[in-house]
Amino acid sequence: MNNRNLFHGFWILFKDYWKSEEKIKAIGLLAIVLILNLICVYLLLKLTDWYNEFYNALQEYQYDLFWSLTGKFAFLAFAYIFIYVYAVYLRQLLEIRWRTWMTNNYLDSWMKGQTYYHLKDSTDNPDQRISEDISQFVSLTLQLIIGFIRQAATLIVFSFVLWKLSGEITIEIAGNEFVIYGYMFWVTIIYSCVGTGLVHIIGRKLIGLSFDQQRYEADFRFSMMRVRENAESIAFYRGESSELENFSWKFSEVIKNFRKLMTKTKHLNFFVIGYGQAAVIVPLILAAPKYFAKEIQLGGLMQTINTFGRVQDALSFFVDSYATIASLAAVIHRLGGFTEHMTDVKKIERHVENSVADKLTVADLNISLPTGREILNKLSFSLENAKSLLVTGASGCGKSTFLRTLAGLWAYAAGKISLPANSRVMFLPQKPYLPMGTLRRALIYPAAEKDAPSDEKLIEALNLVELPNLVDKLGAVEDWSRILSGGEQQRLAFARVLLNKPEYLFLDEATSALDEPRELEMYQMLKKILPNATIVSVGHRSTLYQVHDTELKLSGNGAWNELRIKN
Repeated sequence: MNNRNLFHGFWILFKDYWKSEEKIKAIGLLAIVLILNLICVYLLLKLTDWYNEFYNALQEYQYDLFWSLTGKFAFLAFAYIFIYVYAVYLRQLLEIRWRTWMTNNYLDSWMKGQTYYHLKDSTDNPDQRISEDISQFVSLTLQLIIGFIRQAATLIVFSFVLWKLSGEITIEIAGNEFVIYGYMFWVTIIYSCVGTGLVHIIGRKLIGLSFDQQRYEADFRFSMMRVRENAESIAFYRGESSELENFSWKFSEVIKNFRKLMTKTKHLNFFVIGYGQAAVIVPLILAAPKYFAKEIQLGGLMQTINTFGRVQDALSFFVDSYATIASLAAVIHRLGGFTEHMTDVKKIERHVENSVADKLTVADLNISLPTGREILNKLSFSLENAKSLLVTGASGCGKSTFLRTLAGLWAYAAGKISLPANSRVMFLPQKPYLPMGTLRRALIYPAAEKDAPSDEKLIEALNLVELPNLVDKLGAVEDWSRILSGGEQQRLAFARVLLNKPEYLFLDEATSALDEPRELEMYQMLKKILPNATIVSVGHRSTLYQVHDTELKLSGNGAWNELRIKN
């Protein structure tokens, strides 16, 4: 990412908060922080004057001034500490507000329109982008902006002081005398410019290495999360050796990149620390001739050294902040890529027209794979209300993709899908999702707990799906996806159906973990309790033919047949 693209990416991430509904509070808080920092600069200026007075008093053995100047220092130091602490505190308050706003916006954008689903193969570790990268972006941006303005103010104020303290110097070149006014100011300008250029040359590769380090760390962490999520399957396979091999490979990438990062950081630190140490002796060497010529007193020498240091620090802002800038650039790259992918997803054209009809109707529906291979061609059918349709076909023929298209999840489709207006629709995947938390929350998902039905209704639903062992655990907090078997999870999903009472129910092999007698019981129970529900199921067991009215058989090459089931 070149500098122009980097700045553009930064601006895209930066601008929205400062134009949002919180802009007045945000700008006001930022203004207060900047004012406090400027007051700190003023106090540093007064401390520089104090150096002159104090060391002159020491040189002249003026004991009567010693205690008054000590008191003056205590007052200035206390005021500086108090104001600096509150400047940091209020900056962190602004950081919290900005991070909260950005996090809520990103979460909303990630979840809206099922963007999280469409991003699953195009963005690595979106959780890290939202939880870590936003935090780093806000924190590093505020540090750099406030630091830059503070150092700019320091440069302006102390440059005038340094110019005045430097006076002039006369040098002779080839028999000609040249008078240089404010010579120490020009020396610090040259010193800092050379340092800035060299630090960029030495440290520029840190940006790419910082980006890679975050990615490798996230991949390593995610590989361990995968083991936790699939612990039972791995244990059955005795896959520990394979997982350890994968961990070893992922971690080796972390270490390999970190060693490169160490080397570049070492080179940068050699220069930055050497640069800083040299800045201690340079003003001393420059001011020493005037001191030994008795043109300035000890206080003037100390004031000159201190002022030179302030100007040099201000001019060296880029040098001192290079590692921070490198980290921010890596964050901008990651967060900008995530933002761009979400924007691209939202721009994807949906070619399936959704309209209103008095029953489920599909007209001229074409479905393809991302590769372009067609799996359904001009599918058209209508399903009478309170009737049921069984979608069958060989594995890989597109049964689940057909259901994804009906749910609006599949982008590679075109045609027309119609349902009655404001109808209640529910989809059941093969593997139910059970959120962390109480069993009550898992049972009523996706509804919020504040909207939960009474416990009596929840217990009734659990009994109907033959899960009486769970009725006394509604308030228990567990990882239910690990505790419950596959069959229990699918029966819990059926309990959700009973609680939601959908008018249109779509099931994608939602009983695959049940034995056939229990599968039949679940469907018969649905027909009894929800007699007006229209059901579309994907499956292949013979049991399902007994509880469906029509079969839609897919071939996988675009062809299809709609057949009447003889019950």
